[in-house]
Amino acid sequence: MSVSLYYGARRATPVTEAEAASVERIVAAHLASFPYDDQESLYLYPPADREPDKILDGSTKLPLAPDQLLPVMTHVLDSVTELRRALPGAEWHVHMDDLDIPWDATEGYALPGMRDPALIAELSGGRDGAGTDG
Repeated sequence: MSVSLYYGARRATPVTEAEAASVERIVAAHLASFPYDDQESLYLYPPADREPDKILDGSTKLPLAPDQLLPVMTHVLDSVTELRRALPGAEWHVHMDDLDIPWDATEGYALPGMRDPALIAELSGGRDGAGTDG
């Protein structure tokens, strides 16, 4: 069974040229720094596949490997946080299947424990980089 992050923004006004350039820069920077070649990262649906009032829409399938789950989730949610800040005045919905991801004006999108070094170490313990028992 797979779990995915979904993210989307609605706004009555279209994206400006400056906002579109910011989105492109954010996506390029985060894709370049994504830590895994074999996992999904930030994926934005093409404009033709969006509902008319959506200015941004996308999803990411999260890895099943416990040692990759939190790094991928953190990376994608940090990307979505930057996207939200680049597209002011939009109504955002970010969720992991049926669980809404809360927005914090200071920290952005995050789940409790997502950046906890002890939890990350526990999930990585006894696992090799491929997600199989070591």
